[in-house]
Amino acid sequence: MAYDFITGEILLINKPIAWTSFDIVNKIRYLISGFTGIRKMKVGHAGTLDPLATGLLIVCTGKFTKKIDEFQNLEKEYTGIFHLGATTPSFDRETEIDAKFETAHITEEFILKTATEFTGDMEQVPPAFSAVNVNGERAYNLARKKEEVKLKPRKVTIKEFEITRIELPEVHFRVLCSKGTYIRSLARDFGTALNSGAYLSQLTRTKIGSFTLEQAKTIEEFENQLSPK
Repeated sequence: MAYDFITGEILLINKPIAWTSFDIVNKIRYLISGFTGIRKMKVGHAGTLDPLATGLLIVCTGKFTKKIDEFQNLEKEYTGIFHLGATTPSFDRETEIDAKFETAHITEEFILKTATEFTGDMEQVPPAFSAVNVNGERAYNLARKKEEVKLKPRKVTIKEFEITRIELPEVHFRVLCSKGTYIRSLARDFGTALNSGAYLSQLTRTKIGSFTLEQAKTIEEFENQLSPK
């Protein structure tokens, strides 16, 4: 496959677990540099995925980095799992459980009814463990230093919220949402609405606009395209 990285490419990458979005960008920049001999190449991603999340990441090169804002504004689809009956400071598995809650009262009917309350326009408070800028510093840096982080609610839109499987304490879901929606915050709020607690135990981004995860390549597949064996 012929690439024109300077004019610009839109690369669809399947981000593996434990990699940050910047890890992916840095790896691609390194691979492109080795392939083209160009030391400084513009490379950027269009929408962060948390380290413990997997799935679709749009990476732009060259002049196409100007399209990043356009891609960031697109609707996104996620699938994942909420774990009921406990919470963590980061709202996911990055941090240890800090509280446990009763789940005996939670029925399938209660879960499905509660899910209907989480569609439409709403205000959502981002996690303290997030990249939100607080007085010039990332919120997650403050949170990791155990400093108090107070973040303002943000308006988001959840277009679709579907419960796909219930295997308590795990609840599988699919969400179609606007830019700026934190699925970890959705986990926290969903647990609270169930008169319990919840954290995000698994997350995969499956769509960004019309781009799908099925179209994406792993880093290894992209590297092999540049250096066929």
